[in-house]
Amino acid sequence: MTTLCRPAIAVPEHIITVEETLDLARSLHAGHKQLPLVLRLIENTGVRTRHLVQPIGDTLSHPGFERRNSLYTAEAKTRVPEVVRRAMKHAEVEPRDIDLLIYVSCTGFMMPSMTAWLINTLGFRSDTRQLPIAQLGCAGGGAAINRADDFCRAYPGSNVLIVACEFCSLCYQPTDLGVGSLLSNGLFGDAIAAAVVRGEGGQGVQLEHNGSHLVPDTEDWISYSVRDTGFHFLLDKRVPGTMEVLAPALRTVADEHRWDVSDLDFYIVHAGGPRILDDLSRYLNLPSETFRFSRATLTERGNIASAVVFDALDRLFEEGKTPQSGTGLIAGFGPGITAEIALGRWTGASPADQELFADAGVEDADAAGRSVLALG
Repeated sequence: MTTLCRPAIAVPEHIITVEETLDLARSLHAGHKQLPLVLRLIENTGVRTRHLVQPIGDTLSHPGFERRNSLYTAEAKTRVPEVVRRAMKHAEVEPRDIDLLIYVSCTGFMMPSMTAWLINTLGFRSDTRQLPIAQLGCAGGGAAINRADDFCRAYPGSNVLIVACEFCSLCYQPTDLGVGSLLSNGLFGDAIAAAVVRGEGGQGVQLEHNGSHLVPDTEDWISYSVRDTGFHFLLDKRVPGTMEVLAPALRTVADEHRWDVSDLDFYIVHAGGPRILDDLSRYLNLPSETFRFSRATLTERGNIASAVVFDALDRLFEEGKTPQSGTGLIAGFGPGITAEIALGRWTGASPADQELFADAGVEDADAAGRSVLALG
């Protein structure tokens, strides 16, 4: 049985608050006819802080697609290695143990992929397989988990490293003045995440079943328009209502595994916005608290695209309250409209985490999870 081990997360050092975001919207778009609506929408996202790879002044400038993509490459190469090392430490594996490297990103372009650079730089074997995932957007994190699960089942004993690197702020377009674009300017943040899926051993979430669902005829609801100035994000006003059709898809995948999607012990879902989480609570007959990990990610970091599911999952580890063998769901939503869904069972903290807990004077993993903030 494959196991998704504890993720490692990093966010850039530049922070913008919702108050600063609203002030910028008022000053930059003072004459916009729908500014009151935009301000109300940004306030209602629930986002309080976001992390950016550049200071806000540099973020708001547009030096051209070439320079932005060069910055994406440089920042990824600077920031990703440390996150990768921490993820492998959580999983108790070394670079030589990794058989497949999945790199997920929809906010910059590299060819060869970042996977090639990582293999050459961090000591992975030259026969390590590579799988870049670029065009699933926010669903990419869930897709990476599912493809890693598939790979480990096809090649028993294999290990997969997943890296999600999203610098959403590099997609800011000052000339995009639609309500959806202005809302996005107050919603998305930057983050890097990494996690190992082990085919044998490891502790965390034991993956048991996965599935995908595409909502027909919704290709233009979330998309990029690629122009001379780079990626222009397009968000249809119908997107927030997609849980009406995706919630039944989650139920169907759970039914296939003979689980009740409304009676699981943990839920890790993409936090695209508060309505998505509110609608899931309603359609699945679950209390709002059920999605506390996703809500915390949204509040503290905004929508960090494919990295959301890993950040929310790390919060599950931190809390440490999930019962042994507790059942759960992981789901990412993105362009298509696409849902990537995984079901798994909690197996607890790894021996490496247990050692960390013991060093801190904590007797068990559950208590350690509740004390992790004290560990820094």
